Amino acid sequence: MLSSADFREIAPYLYEVPQSYRADMRVPARFYADSQLLEGVLGDRSLEQLVNTATLPGAVKYALAMPDIHQGYGFPIGGVVATELPHGVISPGGVGYDINCGVRLLGTHLEQEEVQPYLDALASALYTNCPSGVGKGGHVKLKSGELERLMETGAHWALKRGFATAADLERTEEGGCLEGAAAGTVSPRAKDRGRDQVGTLGAGNHFIEVDVVREIFDESAAQRIGLFPNQIAVQIHCGSRGLGHQVCSDYVKRFQRSIHEYGLRLPDRELVCAPLSSPEGQDYLAAMKAAGNYAFANRQVLTHHIRHSFEQALAGKVKNFQVYQVYDIAHNMAKIETHEVDGRPRKVCVHRKGATRAFGPGAPVLPAIYRDIGQPVLVPGSMGTASWVLLGTEGSMTQTFGSTCHGAGRTMSRHKAKKSVRGATLRDELEAGGIHIRAGSMSGLAEEAPVAYKDVNRVVKVVHGAGIAKMVARIEPLVVIKG
Repeated sequence: MLSSADFREIAPYLYEVPQSYRADMRVPARFYADSQLLEGVLGDRSLEQLVNTATLPGAVKYALAMPDIHQGYGFPIGGVVATELPHGVISPGGVGYDINCGVRLLGTHLEQEEVQPYLDALASALYTNCPSGVGKGGHVKLKSGELERLMETGAHWALKRGFATAADLERTEEGGCLEGAAAGTVSPRAKDRGRDQVGTLGAGNHFIEVDVVREIFDESAAQRIGLFPNQIAVQIHCGSRGLGHQVCSDYVKRFQRSIHEYGLRLPDRELVCAPLSSPEGQDYLAAMKAAGNYAFANRQVLTHHIRHSFEQALAGKVKNFQVYQVYDIAHNMAKIETHEVDGRPRKVCVHRKGATRAFGPGAPVLPAIYRDIGQPVLVPGSMGTASWVLLGTEGSMTQTFGSTCHGAGRTMSRHKAKKSVRGATLRDELEAGGIHIRAGSMSGLAEEAPVAYKDVNRVVKVVHGAGIAKMVARIEPLVVIKG
């Protein structure tokens, strides 16, 4: 494991392990932290994993980790690595098993006082209408060939089925559809796992929350994206369910068989990869996009269920129960993008694993409504704590390939959390604090206890202080739905 002697602080909140640390490093390894978060980083293998990613063929500039870094599969969670086309590699471990796990933020015209008397009914409606839990199937039944169309068109499939509005798609990363997705690159087993899970939440760290906007830090930006103090909002955190997990498993196995054909030598077999220009690399990219589109459609159908739940619980009781979309972003994805490297624009594959795209003002891929202020960034915290809305910055474009943190980051494994926390006790504590809980299991609730996570406020202050995101609003939970 690395020690503090192996890296140095090169700017406020920014540390670097030099390329000279190990002979196989192709670029330096950089990570963001403050003094307290730094202690946690040294407590697991995440920095060693970050250094390992700096050895990937085609890596440019530097390997990066956000302040929510913790140990993952191959790549640390919170890792960002760009490899240059056409001969750089793509690695499933740099995306993760839950492809396009992401966050959607929904706004309302309601204030907390209007909804407070009906929160319990709203919590029950959400829990009933939004299926959750391991392997849980959903309400949407797909006709023959429809799953393939969904994987290739993403949220556009949902629009045609009546689960979305045009405004929803406009306010979704990539318009809710990753071009180049190919259903034929996804295995029958993956399709079987995903066929009945559209519009479901899953388990683990996935959730639906009804939140209140507690504090605004940038009034102009908040107004532009439709947020105001004391407002009721909703977060969805979930991904591609069993389909995405199977896509990752399938290609890890395939790459492990083919890696020797390309003469790739890696310090960790979990970093298994393939050249982007290879048939294997192209197939994974197309399958990953198909799983990513599945996730966009999944969150969109959940949005439809949430709108129905608000109507069910609040119609006739409040003036306006309509729910609109603020933004939807991915934080487990590899994207082909153009970034400046060594003073010139270069096309690279940016792996963001537990890291969020955070493009700054003027980026042409952003919706016209947000282009001049930068991309909204959604950073969920743990149950009982805050979540954040940020904006991408010019600093993120120059420092981090347009990336920033994705959440609080774990400090405790799920197994350890279950041994340390009683789910029923946690539920009672949260409800005593005014948070309405609906959970499928007490052990699953214990896994996600706030004590198992870093302080999300500290994580956000680091990225704000480093200039790779800008604080807009802090929101707090009133209702939590867990699998």
